[in-house]
Amino acid sequence: MSERPELIRHGTWSSTEWPRRRVLGLGGALGLATAGGLTLSGAMAHRPASTGGQLRSAVPLPRPYTVPLPIPPVLEPAATSRFADRYEITQRQVSAEILPGIRTRLWTYDGTFPGPTIESRRGRPITVAHRNELPVPTVVHLHGGRTPAASDGYPTDLVLPHDWPDPARHHHRHQGGAHAMFDPRAVISRTTREYTFPMNQRAAMLWYHDHRMDFTAPAIWRGLAGMHIIRDGVEDALDLPRGEHELPLMIADRAFAADGSLAYPSLDPALRDRPGVRATYAAGVLGDVILVNGAPWPIHEVAASRYRLRLLNASNARHYELQAVTDDGHRLDLVQIGADQGLLAAPVVHTTLPIAPAERYDVVVDFAGLPVGSRVRLINRLGTGRTREVMAFRITRRVREDTRIPDLLAADLPTWRRSEATAVRDFAFRAGQMQHGRGWVIGGRAFDPLRTDVRTRLGATEVWRFVADVHHPIHLHLVGFRVLARGGRAPLPHDAGLKDTISLRPGESAEILTRFDGYRGRYLFHCHNAEHEDMGMMANLELT
Repeated sequence: MSERPELIRHGTWSSTEWPRRRVLGLGGALGLATAGGLTLSGAMAHRPASTGGQLRSAVPLPRPYTVPLPIPPVLEPAATSRFADRYEITQRQVSAEILPGIRTRLWTYDGTFPGPTIESRRGRPITVAHRNELPVPTVVHLHGGRTPAASDGYPTDLVLPHDWPDPARHHHRHQGGAHAMFDPRAVISRTTREYTFPMNQRAAMLWYHDHRMDFTAPAIWRGLAGMHIIRDGVEDALDLPRGEHELPLMIADRAFAADGSLAYPSLDPALRDRPGVRATYAAGVLGDVILVNGAPWPIHEVAASRYRLRLLNASNARHYELQAVTDDGHRLDLVQIGADQGLLAAPVVHTTLPIAPAERYDVVVDFAGLPVGSRVRLINRLGTGRTREVMAFRITRRVREDTRIPDLLAADLPTWRRSEATAVRDFAFRAGQMQHGRGWVIGGRAFDPLRTDVRTRLGATEVWRFVADVHHPIHLHLVGFRVLARGGRAPLPHDAGLKDTISLRPGESAEILTRFDGYRGRYLFHCHNAEHEDMGMMANLELT
């Protein structure tokens, strides 16, 4: 591994590509929010179900609930010792059958989409060696991980293909609307890089995905995403559903071109030089096919008992509002037992559960009492037509129930108090002007790896306040946080527990409380609408 300055690019769309009326509308929305103060912005009434443009597939699509649900394989360690485990993953291109009878080219971790699931133990370090056999540079980020900066997947810490030109030989230039500059702190690897994860954190479901500068969205869309589950003794002591009654479910929308390939509106389909998407999709790319674990609208056979659903929204921009409904219209409770960063203190019962890009929810659904042969559909109340359907469960047998949901789940959540905060910071997430066109900005500034946006000391407790123009799921690297308020009022029921991503609706504000412990170094916070992220909506956090 060698240290070299990396050439980075800022993706934008020009003012001629972005309708002026739309720009003024976004700016006006933010003006209303900020003029009334952060605490009043949540009162704005116009909250559309989605932000982005939807692609339409050009191939015949299967009927929902005809394809079985795949369960991603659990990756075995390549080596293990008394104190740590080592894993190896190859990033490579494959042809796979996503839609029945149609071959689709994918970029994958170890040949599968989703990539293999890694299961680790709290406090037992692991190393994951990633080998890049794809045609472009990649970066791996363990989303939700308490990770040293060198392994956090900073967007310019690239793993180059063996034949990729040396970035140190490039010069500053403008090309195809992209502004190139050097990041002198970038650590560049050739072909292979080892990421070290201490796993010094609570049991939770994390996920790993590509985080390359300006090209995160199309890389995830092509398949570079997988799940990572951390276990610990706190969770082991509970009688929660496990084994085949615990289902990791990665939900992601996609669209398919006439040749069966994944449709995506990149300005540069090779993902080499010009970042960004066609103007129609600059607010986010939505697909018309809902995949769960890489299968379209799948169905899964279950017993008439409790199941633990580990839900991940791995879509680029699509929001879901999930509901479990029987064919005769009865709604089942979604009993939330965990959030992004692990178990809650106590269960929260939902009949409808919103989930934004990158959010995870740990829920228990009880199929007991349903007749054998009946069906439960997981639907998306924000969808229309086919995008209203997600997946289904078929009740096939009765079993003896040996699980329960305790009234108290975990006692190891942080006990931070607002009175301990040493700083209060405000951030506006909005469409805005960048150096070479319009993009998405935080506090009026587009991402620049050379600039430190927030500097704070290790161990500091802070309150951060956000306000949004359109939908923005906001993610902090390294740390979890508690939601203190939305629009000046109490958090919503699904804000419970320790989170690392918070979903803001159009015109909404929120306050969060966090403690910046863990490790020193350069980290990120950004919008996890992947198109927004690629077009500038990311900022640097330096822990000293």
